[in-house]
Amino acid sequence: MAKIESKKPVVDEISAGVRDARSVVLVDYRGLTVEQDTRLRKSLREAGVTYKVYKNTLMNIAFQGTPLEVLTPYLKGPSAIAFSKEDAVAPAKLLAQFAKTNDKLQFKGGVVEGAFYDEKGIAAVAAIPSREELLSRLLGSMQSPITNFARVIKQIAEKDGSPAEEEAAAPAKA
Repeated sequence: MAKIESKKPVVDEISAGVRDARSVVLVDYRGLTVEQDTRLRKSLREAGVTYKVYKNTLMNIAFQGTPLEVLTPYLKGPSAIAFSKEDAVAPAKLLAQFAKTNDKLQFKGGVVEGAFYDEKGIAAVAAIPSREELLSRLLGSMQSPITNFARVIKQIAEKDGSPAEEEAAAPAKA
């Protein structure tokens, strides 16, 4: 009984962390060096993503009765969890970016905005541009026609203005 009670704070910590998370991603970190793991943790922390390693049984208990219960079959072998309460694609994107140069890191599965994704699905989520990128693309596409129109009008004005300037300058010479 005392052993179970000593694990309750950890289960509560996991539950509290993932309760309002917009995305939760499970990865297999087996084979990463301490240096690689430190770099990964630093990049995730800077982006506001929480990355922790817990015992699978404790994560399993914390996931029971929640939408994350679909992840319990993936809690085999070494598992780390990354979650974010702000940006839904940040954990998947940063982990995928890290995995490009460190093939030891493997996706297991995840839940993004309440939808379950397997390993390939999480990789696809990671390929989605961030909100800021999408907004800048939208603004660029909206601004492009206006900029092109202004450029054409300016060229027409310069073209029409140059003969008039030459005519105005010609009588002054005579």
